[in-house]
Amino acid sequence: MAALQWDPIDNKAVDTARVLAADAVEKVGNGHPGTAMSLAPLAYLLFQKVMRRDPHDQHWLGRDRFILSAGHSSLTQYIQLYFGGYGLELDDLKALRTWGSLTPGHPEYGHTDGVEITTGPLGQGISSSVGFAYASRFERGLFDPDAEPGTSPFDHFVYVIAGDGDLQEGVSSEASSLAGHQQLGNLIAFYDSNQISIEDDTNIAFTEDVKARYEAYHWHVQVVDWKKTGVYEEDVQELHEAILGAQAVTDKPSLIILKTIIGWPSPKKQNTGKIHGSALGADELRGVKEVLGFDPEQTFQVEPAVIEHTRKAVERGAEQRAEWTVGFDEWAAANPERKQLLDRLLTGELPEGVEEALPVFEAGKDVSTRAASGKVLNALGAVIPELWGGSADLAESNNTTIEGAASFVPVEHSTHEWTGNPYGRVLHFGIREHAMAAILNGIVLHGPTRAFGGTFLIFSDYMRPAVRLAALMNIPSIFVWTHDSVALGEDGPTHQPIEQLSALRAIPNLSVVRPGDANEVAYAWKTILERREGPAGIALTRQNIPVFERGDGDASGETFASAKNVVKGAYVLAEAPNGTPDVLLIATGSEVQIAVDAREVLKGEGINARVISAPSLEWFEEQSDEYKESVLPSSVKARVSIEAGLALSWRAYVGDHGRSVSIEHFGASADYKTLYREFGMTTEHTVAAAKESLASL
Repeated sequence: MAALQWDPIDNKAVDTARVLAADAVEKVGNGHPGTAMSLAPLAYLLFQKVMRRDPHDQHWLGRDRFILSAGHSSLTQYIQLYFGGYGLELDDLKALRTWGSLTPGHPEYGHTDGVEITTGPLGQGISSSVGFAYASRFERGLFDPDAEPGTSPFDHFVYVIAGDGDLQEGVSSEASSLAGHQQLGNLIAFYDSNQISIEDDTNIAFTEDVKARYEAYHWHVQVVDWKKTGVYEEDVQELHEAILGAQAVTDKPSLIILKTIIGWPSPKKQNTGKIHGSALGADELRGVKEVLGFDPEQTFQVEPAVIEHTRKAVERGAEQRAEWTVGFDEWAAANPERKQLLDRLLTGELPEGVEEALPVFEAGKDVSTRAASGKVLNALGAVIPELWGGSADLAESNNTTIEGAASFVPVEHSTHEWTGNPYGRVLHFGIREHAMAAILNGIVLHGPTRAFGGTFLIFSDYMRPAVRLAALMNIPSIFVWTHDSVALGEDGPTHQPIEQLSALRAIPNLSVVRPGDANEVAYAWKTILERREGPAGIALTRQNIPVFERGDGDASGETFASAKNVVKGAYVLAEAPNGTPDVLLIATGSEVQIAVDAREVLKGEGINARVISAPSLEWFEEQSDEYKESVLPSSVKARVSIEAGLALSWRAYVGDHGRSVSIEHFGASADYKTLYREFGMTTEHTVAAAKESLASL
């Protein structure tokens, strides 16, 4: 990088950014002006002098990624997007935090051009930035593994700005530990150490040595202290040199601790909690403008020379893009097969042969759906090179290992069981479920590969904030959740999920998929990988369950429907014996077998029951009204849902006359057959529920 050129117009632009931040919050009456004011020099330096970005193409492969983990300070980013010509204009800043604006309270992915990720909950941004760095390395391994460091069109940096709140959240500890372990040299984080939060001085709750902590994580740490002389001095040159130093360290992620005064140069509110999350007030805003040489009678004042200067970012971005394109075209000419792979991935299409690769499980055998999932992943891994993943230290339990593939980890971290390779496909998150989910989100946001991460369903609770963000961003993260009911057995109630399926279904835009047998697992995975919008969580059994004998199409007579119907979310697995159902039995996962058995018992008593397998209620709701009516005819009021968890998800499907075979309390420590018997997850209970439902009509 060339030596820093910093002229008086740059100082003016930085001060303009401070005033715009204060004006925007004052206008709407709420928001976070202080950090945006004190971080204006850093944000300006990154966007105008350091990062390689094209403001006219937010999807450019060669761009540096920028993540504002301190998302409450959204103006830190919005003002730079306005300065740099990313599509925001002054009116957008004036519309901060108002209905329909491009400047919501926290930056939102897919809503505002130039925003790489939604960072609302603190800690998520810096944790997902680790996923961005994971993905950049893995993608380099797919497309350009042999290039010398710094010479590939797939080389770039990931920059993240974090604050005190980010570093206090536990998820950042999990993810930062993994980043150091993985030696992610292209990850550069800035910690805005202003020591002020909503409750004012962070010393009331946060006194750890962050430098020592990150050095213990194996990060390269530098400190830039603008308060060190006792007179506050924003030494941009020193900060720039620290960035150059971070870029030069290729075997460690870097943390630059920037010691600032929040809200500087606010005369009375700087360095206080008063300026963290509220407007300055008219008198204090006037004081800021007077200190900086702005007209206190004007609002949103931007000199033409300033915006003309900052909009040169568009021209610089085009030049950087053109320079990068030369190298990219040379790579493409030298690597036609890898270029073809990249082109396919960018379309989101799966390769040919995916359905043919799916294993077919023989009927009559009992197979746990977690074991089936492992076989499916290995079959798909052979034809989908962009598929990679692992688990939170539960590889053998989750069956998430692509056999024969190297582990994604530096070679020196290889163990007796695992062979490390920086470009490996097997992910090891350790016992860090929350970071795992955030990292998966970062991987998906960075580029077109498909990553998955597994743990027990009960520990989805640890992942929930990141899972919710994946749903909010509408990105296709994949979560593998095994041991999906009390049938995991003797580990007892601490490990037995009861409310988790219903709680996860309550997250808008998240697909919860609970297959009913091994062949449903195969088509569930195919469907998950075909879908490119919204995350999915697949819930899988520990215990073995039957593999059903099936036909090739829809259910008819005594022939069960093909597992291909999983794509519809719910389907008629077994038709009523006479073709006209008296009662509908709706089940998921391991309880589908209970519904099948109950159908036979009811048949013997002259009651015609249709069995509906419902692996994903979310996918079912996407179907046409005509299809949903064909599966759940409104004329059939007698209905029973069967699922080993809360009945909370099922009221809309069983209706006033329906019954739910469910578990409304915590589990116990015993073998799963005993638990199912004692908790009523039985054929007998289902038959009785069907009769009760019929009797209520």
